[in-house]
Amino acid sequence: MSQRSLFALCLMSFFLADVRDGLGPFLGIFLTERHWRPDEIGLVMTCGGIAGLLATLPAGIAADATRHKKMIVLLGCLVITVATLLLWYSNQTWTAMVSQIVAGIAAAFIGPTVAGITLGLTGQRGFNHQMGRNEAFNHGGNTIAALLAGFSAWYWGMGAVFILMTVMAVFAAFATLAIRGDEIDNDVARGYEQHEERQPALSLSMLMRKPALMTAGVTLLLFHLANAALLPMLSMRVASAGGQAAVSPGLYAAATVVISQLVMIPVALWVSKRVETHGYRLFIMVALMILPLRAVIAAGFAGPIFVIPVQVLDGIAAGILGVAVPGYIVSLMRGTGHVNAGQSVIMLMQGVGAALSPAMTGMIAARYSYSTAFAVLGAIALAALIIWWRTGSSPATRLA
Repeated sequence: MSQRSLFALCLMSFFLADVRDGLGPFLGIFLTERHWRPDEIGLVMTCGGIAGLLATLPAGIAADATRHKKMIVLLGCLVITVATLLLWYSNQTWTAMVSQIVAGIAAAFIGPTVAGITLGLTGQRGFNHQMGRNEAFNHGGNTIAALLAGFSAWYWGMGAVFILMTVMAVFAAFATLAIRGDEIDNDVARGYEQHEERQPALSLSMLMRKPALMTAGVTLLLFHLANAALLPMLSMRVASAGGQAAVSPGLYAAATVVISQLVMIPVALWVSKRVETHGYRLFIMVALMILPLRAVIAAGFAGPIFVIPVQVLDGIAAGILGVAVPGYIVSLMRGTGHVNAGQSVIMLMQGVGAALSPAMTGMIAARYSYSTAFAVLGAIALAALIIWWRTGSSPATRLA
């Protein structure tokens, strides 16, 4: 493959950072400023997550089957942008629901497709290194976008965040077009290696019964059930304080993103160089150990300054998982022809947790308190750690 395509892939990851998640943590602030309650906001986020879930497995199948992976990314950027701009135009309940549902479906197709493009360009031997670069550029994109969004929201208002996302989508499209399609080996992209004997193709039902895959899936489902709502709830707690808050809620949300993203960049690069030596299971274990500690800090300390340790720890965990989990699945599914379907199974189970997390946490916060909600998230995170520690699978913990 050419360096041009690999660099374009990095740039695509950079600009997609602000596109895939739509408004991200700014959605909660945008709706809170329009007098939505935490449980209403959580419900809207959950609807978008559920729609994405329904599209996740078809997205992985499409990523394995299609020879037009770049087109999927381009269409995803277009659909997410239009859906998010619809929310800016009108924040009525039905508009917000439609916006998040459509964006969730489109975003579901981007993840496995980008993983397929990466594997098709690099093969298994170069996958971890390139995924580390992808993640570093992705986190860099999140950092720049959050800084620009935070300043823009403070200076011009929340509407500027929508404009910024649109601009990032345009640049993501240009970067995608710069990848040379003829350099993507579509057989390698689905898990077949050149000059290797191919295993019989697994049915999707067999994939779902693969013990190692299911163990990883259940563990990450619980992880994201505990993790997905933590950052939005931190931002919403500041926004709900109104005039008592020492900082603008928009700037606070930007700061929470920037802190974690700056940590993720070196962590992702470091892990990509060492995961083959130490194995995937150890790195995933370390990431799982971090989340309960984040939840304890968030539950016990309400001051804005305590966002710093919470988000530094988030950056370490996310930087590890962003490289270790895709690499683990690629190694586990090697030779099956269903690598991206396997990735989508994991994304599906992660998505179940992430989709339920905002509604569950929003209801707890509305009925009890934010501290109680964070304590519940910590307990769920601890359960994920125990499951991985007790039943974590041994196969494919290292690259063959």
